[in-house]
Amino acid sequence: QVQLVESGGGLVQAGGSLRLSCAASGRTFSNDPMGWFRQAPGKEREFVAAISWNGGSTYYADSVTGRFTISRDNAKNTVYLQMNSLKYEDTAVYYCAKGKYRIVLPTTSQDVGSWGQGTQVTVSS
Repeated sequence: QVQLVESGGGLVQAGGSLRLSCAASGRTFSNDPMGWFRQAPGKEREFVAAISWNGGSTYYADSVTGRFTISRDNAKNTVYLQMNSLKYEDTAVYYCAKGKYRIVLPTTSQDVGSWGQGTQVTVSS
């Protein structure tokens, strides 16, 4: 079983940047596709970004394309989400996710095998 721990959330002004990290432990990380989701108050959890097991493929929600970048360092068992040009509507709890299947990017909750506990991102307008 893998454990996922997010960090890097916080309060930032609109237009600012944050980098989230997700550290994985408990089993092999380098074979797993990974993703980030977010959930705002009163809303469904939604997909943000995903990356393949070797970092060769990435995929983003339309709402963050061009502003967010997902990356990973398999030697450190860590996946990152660099968030630039943050907007008020990016405010949410951000969750790290491990894909269920090696060749399927986790873009829906059905694709996710494990979740982190979440980290709060608040963007002030």
